[in-house]
Amino acid sequence: MRIILSYKKKDMNQGKEVNSTLTNLYKFTNILFVVSAIIFNIGISGVYLSSKFNNEVFRQTFGTIVVVLLIPFTVSLIIYIKKKVEKKIILSLLIIFFYLVLEIVFDYILKIPFRDILALHIPYIIVFYAASFSMIGVSFNINRKMGFIVLSTFWILIGCLIYMYLG
Repeated sequence: MRIILSYKKKDMNQGKEVNSTLTNLYKFTNILFVVSAIIFNIGISGVYLSSKFNNEVFRQTFGTIVVVLLIPFTVSLIIYIKKKVEKKIILSLLIIFFYLVLEIVFDYILKIPFRDILALHIPYIIVFYAASFSMIGVSFNINRKMGFIVLSTFWILIGCLIYMYLG
């Protein structure tokens, strides 16, 4: 009888360790997502500013940083799917994933001047803002303070966009 009881205690402790590990993984994923969203907004801001000042090296560097974010966003997506989070979060991450893949295909694989082709540029802009708003929404869902930080970096991005065209 004692052997069975001690076995159950050991099994219960293992369950707590597994739950603790999943909780830690979920917290890590939330941090990974928020940091990636902040880097995304700052990276796009850098692309806008380097375009304004005709600095091709910085523009390529910031552009590469942005598209490499496909990795942490994909990791977040996979972990959120495994954690079975709300469908709106999964949908938001799929929109972000789609935008980053679209960016890679247009800018790095096809290398077409899609920003000069209105029929491609308008849908691209719509997907870009959908991805940006998805990052803001998921960040607010994770933590209100983090949501405001991501929103602040988004407004920096908008300021850089305005400066690029009007400054």
